[in-house]
Amino acid sequence: MLNVHKIWLLSCLCVVVIIVLYFQAEIARLEDIYHRLEYRLVQSRTESRQFFPKTVEKDDDDLVVIYNRVPKTGSTSFVGVAYDLCKKNHFKVLHINITANMHVMSLNNQYKFAQNVTQWHEVKPALYHGHMAFLNFERLGTSSKPLYINLIRKPLDRLVSYYYFLRNGDNFRPHLVRKKHGDKVTFDECVEKGQPDCDPNNMWLQVPFFCGHSAQCWKPGSHWALQQAKANLVNHYLVVGVTEEMLDFITVLEAALPRLFKGATEHYLNSNKSHLRQTSSKLQPSQETIERIQQSNIWKMENELYEFALEHFKFVKKRLLIKEPNGVAQIFFYEKIRPK
Repeated sequence: MLNVHKIWLLSCLCVVVIIVLYFQAEIARLEDIYHRLEYRLVQSRTESRQFFPKTVEKDDDDLVVIYNRVPKTGSTSFVGVAYDLCKKNHFKVLHINITANMHVMSLNNQYKFAQNVTQWHEVKPALYHGHMAFLNFERLGTSSKPLYINLIRKPLDRLVSYYYFLRNGDNFRPHLVRKKHGDKVTFDECVEKGQPDCDPNNMWLQVPFFCGHSAQCWKPGSHWALQQAKANLVNHYLVVGVTEEMLDFITVLEAALPRLFKGATEHYLNSNKSHLRQTSSKLQPSQETIERIQQSNIWKMENELYEFALEHFKFVKKRLLIKEPNGVAQIFFYEKIRPK
């Protein structure tokens, strides 16, 4: 009799648990429906409270983006995506070729370039790309200025890649003979012998590219240059990605600038652009070499810029790509507009 009573209590308890779970599921389902309806209601109300000028399409067609690409940061892979999309998305891609591959323009060319970029309406919208330092258009008196984008890479990885690139080339143009072709000295051996090709001063490139055309920018170890590079990165660049997160960089650009980069993420995933240019016969440095390089002030400052850029990119990415708790993307609208 006692066992029957226990079975009856257990059965009742199971029924209660099932009922509770059912109602919890129903509450969650109804809350989800409520949030969706609430979002649709907000969307319908914002149509009259958002301001979309009638010239939006014209403004989009006036868009100019400059990608002042740092060497050996994966820039060829990214530019390859842009060239594949330009015909489909109806924009121009232009390569900036400076005499002798110089990274800094003369003063008269700075002015001419700024005028070309802002006034050459026949090629707009456009993406300009080239290995050149940041150029402040406000300083040159232009009435408008372009949007800047860029990629940055871990400084030692970039230096090692460039070291072997000069000796072994890459899979993009495998038959092109580089200036250090035939040199079999490894990066480890170079560091051990203290040779100039692996001098930490050669790592001083990403800071100058973001710093700009000032003489101080190109002085290795300049703290002023580092702070200027950080300020420019935040104040003058729409987005700066990192080579190690190329896909996220492209996805952010597609979300922020669909006029140029619509379809870029899918194209990158389904094409060979993710590994368009790889340095041949690249050897990873030993731990001893890494520790030796990391003792230099140049590495510390270049790495500080990289870490700063990475943190900022993650912040931008989170705000742009991650949805709100109710599962919808962030929107904005206007209200309390007076007078009516």
